[in-house]
Amino acid sequence: MSLAHDHNDSGHSGPVIDTSNGFDIIECAQCGFRHASPLPTAEELEATYSEEYYSEEKPDYLAHAAEDAEWAQLAYDDRLNKIEQLLGNPPSKNKGRLLDIGSGPGFFLERAATTGWDASGIEPSQQASSFAKGRGLKVTNDFFNAETAADLGTFDAVVMTNMLEHVPAPIELVELAFAALRPGGVICITVPNDYNGFQTSLRAKGTKPWWLAAPHHLNYFSFDTLEALITRTGGLLRGRLSSFPMEMFALLGDDYIANPELGRGLHNKRKAFDQALDPAIRESLYASLATSGLGREAIVFAQKNS
Repeated sequence: MSLAHDHNDSGHSGPVIDTSNGFDIIECAQCGFRHASPLPTAEELEATYSEEYYSEEKPDYLAHAAEDAEWAQLAYDDRLNKIEQLLGNPPSKNKGRLLDIGSGPGFFLERAATTGWDASGIEPSQQASSFAKGRGLKVTNDFFNAETAADLGTFDAVVMTNMLEHVPAPIELVELAFAALRPGGVICITVPNDYNGFQTSLRAKGTKPWWLAAPHHLNYFSFDTLEALITRTGGLLRGRLSSFPMEMFALLGDDYIANPELGRGLHNKRKAFDQALDPAIRESLYASLATSGLGREAIVFAQKNS
């Protein structure tokens, strides 16, 4: 959908394609992906993610994460397996150093550590980082920036899961993440796959764009725009994966978007589906969806030029 005017704000310009909570969503010519405008200040961002996000925006997150732990481990293992393949399948012990940027309560970090990684996280939320530290995980309670990156050192793998959509300067963040990799190191970035074909099909039927969530979601990526950002920062693309397309339920008539209770039940169905599949079939399915630009998440693997 295209609205009637262009937007120009502090070097970000492009047609306005949507609005969300008073923010324009623009096709930014400078950035190469859709994002909200105006972008929040550093002070506003720090207040949101240091104190408010898990307590106000995700109050049920930890409870639901505990319920989903066994299922979530499937996705963690799929991503770790791909990272390890790209690194040449290091031994089961001492696989190398892994950094999880925006590690949240540390569930992925914990899985990486138990499978042989020297795993560290960095997380701005005090609540989430305290939870992770309470589980014995190595987590720095801070934002990932030039100063903290220098303190953390160099890694064989860097992971960013559902966090790049939250930051006002994702290009600079990905550049810093690549700088933290050793030559030949691997990065795995996961973001919501927004404006995908299933979503736009629902919108054509009159469903509101529920995936718009400014100011908490500032950036709206597709596989193509995420890959363009990665190559812009010097990464070598090595593969795509996706995840179960929840929007398919809505296309079949189950309007979980308007009914969160129904949504939790449908989420349990997708968990059962993923857990019933042979791992190789699950990986093949989600790689095929990703090739078509479909699936709820855009998961992209890339390597630092050696």
